[in-house]
Amino acid sequence: MGFDQQRNARTFRFDVVSKGEVTRHLLVTADLALFLTHRIGIQEGPSLCAQKLATDLDKGVEGSHELTEDDLREHAAARTLAEARRAEARKTGPRRPTGGVPRGSPWRRNGL
Repeated sequence: MGFDQQRNARTFRFDVVSKGEVTRHLLVTADLALFLTHRIGIQEGPSLCAQKLATDLDKGVEGSHELTEDDLREHAAARTLAEARRAEARKTGPRRPTGGVPRGSPWRRNGL
């Protein structure tokens, strides 16, 4: 639903809609310095806050919600691990045969 900013803190607004219940307006606060510390783009803020809010609500946490340093550290570590796995998959993934164009290929000249 947007955000408000005061100094180095950004507060993201969320509407929580549950079937048969009144819409709840909840806030998740994030310290922007932590995004810089953990090299996380500010554009990831809304989705990280939504994940944090969903986790808090699943655990029954009421009251204020805050994206903590631990949350951002875990996100950065998971991102680094995923990047390493992708790099490893590229390195060990299937390769094309090195024999050139197959003999029966229409791209070969004179059927050689």
